[in-house]
Amino acid sequence: MQRTIFDEDHESFRQSAREFVERTLVPRADEMIREHTIPRDIWEKAGEQGFFGLCIPEEYGGAGIDDYRFNAVFGEECARFTNATSSCFGIHADITAPYIVHLGTEEQKQRWLPDVAAGKKIMAIGMTEPSGGSDLASLKTTAVRDSDEWVINGSKTFITNGYQCDLAVVAVRTDPTKGAKGISLFVLESDMGGFSKGNKLDKVGQEEADTSELFFENVRVTDDHLLGPEGMGFIEMMKHLPQERLGNAVANLANARQILAETIEYTKERKAFGMPVGSFQHNKFKIAEMVTKVEVTQAYVDQCIAAHADGTLSAVDAAKAKWWAAEVQCAVLDECVQLHGGYGFMNEYRVARAWRDARVHKIWAGTNEIMKELIGRDLGL
Repeated sequence: MQRTIFDEDHESFRQSAREFVERTLVPRADEMIREHTIPRDIWEKAGEQGFFGLCIPEEYGGAGIDDYRFNAVFGEECARFTNATSSCFGIHADITAPYIVHLGTEEQKQRWLPDVAAGKKIMAIGMTEPSGGSDLASLKTTAVRDSDEWVINGSKTFITNGYQCDLAVVAVRTDPTKGAKGISLFVLESDMGGFSKGNKLDKVGQEEADTSELFFENVRVTDDHLLGPEGMGFIEMMKHLPQERLGNAVANLANARQILAETIEYTKERKAFGMPVGSFQHNKFKIAEMVTKVEVTQAYVDQCIAAHADGTLSAVDAAKAKWWAAEVQCAVLDECVQLHGGYGFMNEYRVARAWRDARVHKIWAGTNEIMKELIGRDLGL
C-alpha cells in the first residue's frame, strides 16, 4: 500500500540518508560488529550531513526542523541496515538531545548542543538501574546537596552509547521523601571525577551498540548541570517517552519490512524438490500473512508519526505502536529465519543477526507488559 505521510522533501532527505547508510555504514558493518561500537568518525560524518541536528535550533548548530517525519525517515533508513545503528543514533539525537533543547538554559544549550549536532559529543541517557528495570519511579541513584554543589552516587545499566558517551542525561533522586516528585535530571560529562564506565556488555544481539554500565561515586556538580527544574525529572521523562517509543516502532517495522523483502527474494531463488521454496502453498500463505501484517501495522505507525509531527500523539497511542511493532517484528523475523532453513541460523546471513537484534525490543523503552498496563489503565481497568 502506498504511504501518504511523506512529501518530496522527506523523500529527498530519505535518498540522502540511504546514500549515507550505503556509503558509510554498509562497508564497515563487520568492523562495527567486531569492535562492538560505531567508530567516532562515523558519528562525525553523520553530524556533518545534518542527521543529528534535526530537532536542534539553527543557532546551536542544528537544522531547526520541527517535523518528526524527517526523524522517522532517518530512523527507517538506519534500521533497514541494522536496528543497532538506528538505536544508537536515535538515543543520541531523537531521545537525549531533545531534553537539552526543551529543558536546557541558554548557557547549557550553547555549551553542549553544537557538538551534539556535529556528532563530536556522543550522548546517552541514564534511566535504567540494576534493581529497577522499567520502574523508573523507584530509582536509587541520588544527588545530595552539599553547600552549593550536588554529590551524585549510584549506577545505571543497559545504557546504549554508554561506553563511548561524552554526555549523559541522568535521572537521580534529589528528595527521598517525595517519590516520583523527588526525581531530577542532570547532565553529566564523562571526564568528571567519580564518573566511570563498565566494560561493554556481552549482549545476545545488537553487537554494534556499545552498551555498558555507568557508575557515579561522589560526582560533584553545581546547578549548571541540573537540567530543568529540580523535582520535575520524572514528569519530563514521561513527556519525552512517547517519542522514544514511537522511534522504536518506526525502526522495528522498517527492519522487519527490509528483512521480509530479502526473504521473499530468497524464497524465489532457493529450490527444494525442484521448486522455489516460496511456491509451496504453506510458505506462500505464510509470506502473504506477514506482508499483510506489516502493511497493516505500517498504516497505524504512520498515523502515529503524523500525529506526533502535529503534536497530538498520546502516550497511550505511542505505547500501542511500541509493543505491537515489536511483536510484529519478532514474529516476522522468526518466520523469515524458518524460511531460510539452516542458513537462517548462520550469522553470515542478515536474517539471523536481525532475529537476534530484535528480541530486546519487547523489553527496552518500557517492556511490552508495561505498555499493555498503560493501555489498560487508559481503558479504566
